[in-house]
Amino acid sequence: MFTRRAPTLIALAPIILLVGTLPVRAEEDADAGTVSAVVVTAPRDVDYSATRTSTATRTDTPLRDVPQAITVITDELIRDQSMQSMGDVVRYVPGVGMGQGEGHRDAPTIRGNATTADFFVDGVRDDVQYLRDLYNAERIEVLKGPNAMIFGRGGGGGVINRVTKRADWSRERSATVELGSYAHQRYSFDVGQPLDGGLAGRVAGVYQRSDSFRDFVNIERWGLNPSVAWRNDDGLTLSLSYEHFEDDRTTDRGAPSFNGRPAPVRRGAFFGDPERSYATTNVDLVNLSVEYSVSETLVLRNRTVLGDYDKSYDNIFPGGAAVPGTTGAPATYPLQAYRNISPRENLFNQTDVVWKTNWGGMNHTFLAGAEFGRQKTSNLRVTGHFNAATGPTTLVGNPFADPTRRGLPIFFTNTGADANNAVEVKVAAAYLQDQIDITNQLQLLAGLRFDSFDLDFQDRRAAAVGRRDFSRRDELWSPRLGLVFKPVAPVSLYASYSVSYLPASGDQFSSLTASSETLKPEEFENLEVGAKWEINPRLLLTLALYRLDRENSTSPDPLRPGQVVLTGAQRSKGFEAGLSGRLTPKWEVAAGYAWQGAEIVRTTAAAPAGRKVPLVPDHTFSLWNKYEVTSRVSAGLGVIHQTKRFASISNAVTLPGFTRIDTAIFVRLNDHLRAQINVENLFDKLYAATSHGDNNILPGSPRAARVSLDVSF
Repeated sequence: MFTRRAPTLIALAPIILLVGTLPVRAEEDADAGTVSAVVVTAPRDVDYSATRTSTATRTDTPLRDVPQAITVITDELIRDQSMQSMGDVVRYVPGVGMGQGEGHRDAPTIRGNATTADFFVDGVRDDVQYLRDLYNAERIEVLKGPNAMIFGRGGGGGVINRVTKRADWSRERSATVELGSYAHQRYSFDVGQPLDGGLAGRVAGVYQRSDSFRDFVNIERWGLNPSVAWRNDDGLTLSLSYEHFEDDRTTDRGAPSFNGRPAPVRRGAFFGDPERSYATTNVDLVNLSVEYSVSETLVLRNRTVLGDYDKSYDNIFPGGAAVPGTTGAPATYPLQAYRNISPRENLFNQTDVVWKTNWGGMNHTFLAGAEFGRQKTSNLRVTGHFNAATGPTTLVGNPFADPTRRGLPIFFTNTGADANNAVEVKVAAAYLQDQIDITNQLQLLAGLRFDSFDLDFQDRRAAAVGRRDFSRRDELWSPRLGLVFKPVAPVSLYASYSVSYLPASGDQFSSLTASSETLKPEEFENLEVGAKWEINPRLLLTLALYRLDRENSTSPDPLRPGQVVLTGAQRSKGFEAGLSGRLTPKWEVAAGYAWQGAEIVRTTAAAPAGRKVPLVPDHTFSLWNKYEVTSRVSAGLGVIHQTKRFASISNAVTLPGFTRIDTAIFVRLNDHLRAQINVENLFDKLYAATSHGDNNILPGSPRAARVSLDVSF
């Protein structure tokens, strides 16, 4: 099915050798001077714990001084668990779950709010619908609650930020070969070097080709991310990176439901046509940052990111529940099909000024900034017709016992397309923030952001009779207020309030109509209290209690049929706890627990009041342990538990709760070689992992193993 072929590591070897043979600056010289290069948005983490962040406040701040719940997945935890996707990451993030995303995109639900757009790279929006890889991730930061003060529109439940591996004057030499169940092959490398003349270089790369426990499902992806940086002794730092990433895969939407539960079907059974269900993604990202330390107390920063995304996919998938046969006839299920093509171009520029001063007898860290952006998107969605160009859009009578249907005559015609539009978004924003040390024990964080969000929507359908082009301008004011009290040095108690908005066009700009053109944005308001305790310098305990209200959701107008009003509302409330770091010098943990309740409190266009939000279990628990048995051998053990969830807002289909056990063994063969084996679902638990609606339910993987060899040189 794949037409593109990724370069092999042999083809990439000249790049590795080039970086490795460039002139090397002496180690003591690389650290010389008074300038501290701030090229990544977080310090390097050496275990499962993280102590600081530059993302949550756009200033370098201890995590325990940020008045909101944040979970950081470090590079070591990613490596130890052999994480390769955002789905792997969020298993250990309390309050976050991952939807199926129709088999081709990351689709998290954060504090009861589903999104496909609240992703960022180094603090800059990365909102295209695709499945992200972790080969170039230094860490993943999940910031819970509305975050518009820092990130702009959206982010109602929270945001996910990838901090990438970039040239930072450290010496990196590593390569990994990983093989595993279902023909899994993955090869990656990371090479970095300080160079003469204040320069540094780094390049990370990956190639993967794998099958799946699911019949006929496979994936091929590759990525390359070189970066260079330069600094001088006058406080100026420049950094430039470029990423090219390609992903080709079967779009697998799982199995239908049966009598309100996942259908009793073999885990590997593919429902639909695997040869006609595929997704292709090409990503090109250029990231340029400039930082100038005017003095020890004043820093200027500018970042420009240009992104080009080429995304398309076809889906032939279960379009309804399995139907039992009558009078001895076999059970059947319906099929539907569609095609979607949605390229996007992003251009963002951010400027920050950070000034530390003492004023009024108190220490202040002032942040002033501006952001400008332009996004151009094309959307083409075409429903498939079976048997003829004017044939049915739903094919019924497909045998449930033999669900894979190859060679079906399916016709995709642009005439009468569901969507065919061009969208241009322009964003201009300004923000101010002050972090105030009122006393040694009391801190105040206050910020306000203004966004001008302009959207032009052009309907290009030939049959768009009576339709017109739409436009919308929203002026959004997003406040943030937080108070941190430290009764003793390692403990922080906090309370916070924040607001975010989502314009009526939706998070992918595709839902603007004659009705929604005039509607106010949805509003997300979060109240949160919590505590953070550094039990020891490498172990952090976090607790958070929150209430998140989503207002201005659309609802059918009872007086004007066919019209909508902004009377719908949703409420999420919950408690989250996290523990990460070293319990002892030999024992590392990453644990999380969440209790969540998310429901419709006033009728919306999607559901009446009282309905539960899908993919939000009442309770989730995760615990990963790594223990050093000897100086060369360590063992890992993980537990993931979720209670039952609803598959969709209909609340008609329930995904049962489950408990899964994972394990790992790590062996340091010598100073340069490290081997590990990871076993997922050790006891071969049968469970439903996630869903996209009631009838696209994806089973969890059976027992699977990955063996890897990591070499450092």
